Amino acid sequence: MTTQEVANELVKLCREGKWDECISKLYSADIVSIEPEGGAWGKVQGLEAIAKKGKEWNEMVAEFHSGEISDPIVAENFFSITMKSKVTMKGMDHPINMDEICVYEVNNGKVVKEQFFYTPMPAFA
Repeated sequence: MTTQEVANELVKLCREGKWDECISKLYSADIVSIEPEGGAWGKVQGLEAIAKKGKEWNEMVAEFHSGEISDPIVAENFFSITMKSKVTMKGMDHPINMDEICVYEVNNGKVVKEQFFYTPMPAFA
């Protein structure tokens, strides 16, 4: 798959809430994932670590209210999207808005690196 095809498929699957399928279908076995400094996860590598990170995130969320994922912007073997969501975290009595820019690197038709840019919230750092 080309970078554009990977980007389009990732966006499609994420918009459908098919996070696990997205990872199993599009991610390299030794994927590197980087969160902002001060965030909960830092840098993790491998499909198992990505799955653990996703599970931990889901366990922190009390209610998912809404989400929006932009169309991808592609340049050579990179693409970026924005993700916006409104969630209520466990232990909070009101929803919060979360916005981030996600940058992906593709090699041989698989995502080999993902990096997220957002301001970490102290309660979750």
